[in-house]
Amino acid sequence: MMQALAQAEASAATHADPVDLVHLSRHTLGNRELEREVLRLFARQAEIAMRRIETATDRAVLRENVHTVNGSAKGVGAWKVADAADAAERALLDGEMPDLEPLRAAVEEAGFYIDGLLES
Repeated sequence: MMQALAQAEASAATHADPVDLVHLSRHTLGNRELEREVLRLFARQAEIAMRRIETATDRAVLRENVHTVNGSAKGVGAWKVADAADAAERALLDGEMPDLEPLRAAVEEAGFYIDGLLES
């Protein structure tokens, strides 16, 4: 029980910031320049994918781009983006049109956060 509570608290703490920098650091072996480059690439890719998502007329294109954002978000530790993309993917798999506003908001929040990190 205590272990489950500790995991839940750790998960909540992880979701506090738009990007989990500890997760990112583990994946980049602590290389700060690599972290910065990965964040730049994620922000740019997420922005491009969101434009494609917002203009998609084909469900397969929509699903492909949501999936791309999801995988990229999980790679950098952008858990809010990943959660929103997961929800959109589930809706698409269920044959429904997803509410894309949470995904847009999460991508925007992560982008602002990343911009702040890269400026410092």
